[in-house]
Amino acid sequence: MTFDVSVYRRQWFTDAITARRDILAGIVVALALIPEAIGFSIIAGVDPRVGLYASVAIALTIAFIGGRPGMISAATAAVAILVVPLVLDHGVEYLFAATILMGLIQIAAGLLRLDLVMQFVSRSVITGFVNALAILIFMAQLPQLTNVGWETYAMVAGGLAIIYGFPRITKAIPSPLVAILILSAISIALGLPVNTVGDIGKLPEALPSFALPQVPLTLDTLQIILPYSLTMAAVGLLESLLTAQIVDDMTDTDSNKRRECAGQGGSNIVSALFGGMGGCAMIGQSVINVTSGGRSRLSTFVAGGFLLFLLVVLGPYVGRVPMPALVAVMIMVSIGTFSWNSISNLRRHPLTSSVVMITTVVVVVATHDLSLGVLAGVLLSGIFFAGKVQRMFSVEREASVDGVQATYRVTGEIFFASVDRFTRVFQAEDSASRVLIDVTAAHFWDISGVGALDKIVARLRRDGRDVDVIGYNRASADIVDRFALHDKTGVEMGLAPH
Repeated sequence: MTFDVSVYRRQWFTDAITARRDILAGIVVALALIPEAIGFSIIAGVDPRVGLYASVAIALTIAFIGGRPGMISAATAAVAILVVPLVLDHGVEYLFAATILMGLIQIAAGLLRLDLVMQFVSRSVITGFVNALAILIFMAQLPQLTNVGWETYAMVAGGLAIIYGFPRITKAIPSPLVAILILSAISIALGLPVNTVGDIGKLPEALPSFALPQVPLTLDTLQIILPYSLTMAAVGLLESLLTAQIVDDMTDTDSNKRRECAGQGGSNIVSALFGGMGGCAMIGQSVINVTSGGRSRLSTFVAGGFLLFLLVVLGPYVGRVPMPALVAVMIMVSIGTFSWNSISNLRRHPLTSSVVMITTVVVVVATHDLSLGVLAGVLLSGIFFAGKVQRMFSVEREASVDGVQATYRVTGEIFFASVDRFTRVFQAEDSASRVLIDVTAAHFWDISGVGALDKIVARLRRDGRDVDVIGYNRASADIVDRFALHDKTGVEMGLAPH
């Protein structure tokens, strides 16, 4: 991985104006991280401090070693839900050990360039991922909107009015921050009966301390944590790389996905060493950061640093922040995250693309598992692609004037999905005594295609036909020479033109 000091320096800040925007955006993100981190801790079955310390450690560390400036990483539900059995059966110390191993696996993934797997994720899958996440973000706010008084609804409505109306006055200060400050002041001043951050869980009152996981360094321990670490690493990288791609699109910039893989690993290791759980990139908070003006590593660093300041210094005041204010912010994130033009595109885009997008959304929302939805979308995309390529395959027969020779001109891709059509063409009886199969416009991709050609040549020769195959390109010639049994390309004997 190359490292350019001048580029890295620009990723922190370019001028005073952008620095101010990054700082303010980081403050907004820090406030939005608190209820999320507490909620994820509850999901994992651990003390709220574990999620809060993780968010601080991951955000601060990824700001330095990540590959996507302006993206927010912290404790997430996608990782928290995976470790519930581990914490329940073995305790929180095994969670810390599993998180360290998770980080090591992610660093190895970066070194092995596993970020290139993202090339196989289609735009339809990414759109489905974004839409599903927007729906999940909105659904996560519903518990704060049920069995509550009218004051909560009024504050949420007021918060949304400020968020969308304040930018018409000025964009110097992020409107979500203004909404949180105004609603907090109103709630505290009037003593409104609304839920607060402190009602979710107890906030920590001290700095996190460095400590190694208190687990025996034995093979038994490795056998316990390895399955969890592998799953956490895979889910964390998948969500982080998808979020990085979304932030790339939002900011019209590029990012270093390989460095992001390794950065996620390093951040998770630091998190575990300071009493935190595993995490990854957060699309909701990343959208808050970007829409609030955050673009650089400074915004991510401020998010982690200010979160630590809030917890340790302003804990009692932060505990009084009304949840309706944060709900309003997250509803704004949900609305801004959803790709609304994807609805109108359902009629304009190919049916297969729309099916992939909808399938991704349905699976994610139904299972609350982002990795399952993306996996379903990728597999469906692969099936549709194979079917499309298979339909582009054709064979034309041309007979000589005297009927002695029949030439079959093959066009398209010959692989596992097209071998059935390829074979069926030659199953009909052919009166020609000599058969020439011209594959100049074709390409053999796998051993299924080579095996089909083998069967065709063998059957025709058993029937007494004189068979020649011509026109192999170099790649096809290589795979046929390696795996064919009844026919070679003839390169060595001078029978093929290439």
